[in-house]
Amino acid sequence: MVVENVQKEFIEVAHRIVWCTVATVDRHGRPRSRILHPYWELDGDQLVGWIVTRPTPVKVAHLANSPYLSCSYWDPSHDTAFADCRAEWIDDVPTRQRVWELYRDAPEPLGFDFWSVFADGPPSEIVSLLRLTPYRLRITDVATLSGQKAPLSWP
Repeated sequence: MVVENVQKEFIEVAHRIVWCTVATVDRHGRPRSRILHPYWELDGDQLVGWIVTRPTPVKVAHLANSPYLSCSYWDPSHDTAFADCRAEWIDDVPTRQRVWELYRDAPEPLGFDFWSVFADGPPSEIVSLLRLTPYRLRITDVATLSGQKAPLSWP
């Protein structure tokens, strides 16, 4: 299935690059970017992204205004992966616990132990969890950029 192939390729590229630029927009339609560290997984046939992050006033206000964000991965070989997503804050502690363990158990460079930074763990109020539901994916490389092949994309 084309969607499944694009999703799997997206995960491969994203998890190899690890850090991505995440852009949101304010109530005036102005973008704001930051570097974050999403973890992607297939939940059945649905791609889901997770970001453990601080619920800063800017992020909270932007996502309250528009629950959409864009994730952009790039590496020096010009491999890129983009995910345009709907984002939602997750307060459910068992889900937060599961995602923290996904990060902790992932191999380097993707893996990260959030307990080393947030000693109170998943229930902490100073850290939260975003669930990302992509509605558009795109993957390119040097051959794509030079017009030698078409990008992988969905839809």
